[in-house]
Amino acid sequence: MADGRQARWEQHNSERRRAIIDAAIAVVEAHEPGAEVHVQQIADRAELSRTVVYRHFADRADLDRAVQAAIVDDLAAELLPAVTLDGTVVGIIERIVSTYVSWAVAHPALHRLAESDSGADTLQRGLERIAHQVSEVISFAIDALGLELSEDQSDAIDPLVFGLVGAVFGAVRRWLAREERRPSAPVFVSLVTDSVWFIIHGHARGLGLDLDRDQSVQELLAAVSPS
Repeated sequence: MADGRQARWEQHNSERRRAIIDAAIAVVEAHEPGAEVHVQQIADRAELSRTVVYRHFADRADLDRAVQAAIVDDLAAELLPAVTLDGTVVGIIERIVSTYVSWAVAHPALHRLAESDSGADTLQRGLERIAHQVSEVISFAIDALGLELSEDQSDAIDPLVFGLVGAVFGAVRRWLAREERRPSAPVFVSLVTDSVWFIIHGHARGLGLDLDRDQSVQELLAAVSPS
């Protein structure tokens, strides 16, 4: 019986904690990016007292970290399904970039909070998750295409992909921060896509593979290995 009560109490605390985080996210989204949000506003949104909020979080910094982690998790949940080998290389890049830009445009206040100084470590871990999945997809494609990489080239895939993911994030962050968001989102997505494509295409040529931007990855794999 004691174990059952403990389990129910832990579930209750977990649900209450998540409700507070959801309330905080709702309050952040209701304000302009960068606006100060007070714990009392979060408590009011969650229909709780400040005292109850602080029963579930050690302090304001702990609450902020939990909110930032939830934001990054939500972004990752949007992005990771887009990281596949379906379509052309350009189409894959555009799908990932477009998904990210669309999320950032829809949630500018959350994006600002996630990339704030206090959320730097949380965002770094989120970028690592995304970069890791991109690295795995690229490594799979390299193996499937039978490309021969030196040990140094293989070792460099992870940091290079992380740098590329970080560069895209930095470009979107700068674009979002402009008073007048120019160019338009579709044009910006196209330009960022081309920038990433040029880098990937250049590296592929260095490995003896001349990628066709209109050829699907599946067609490319079939051409290299018909079986």
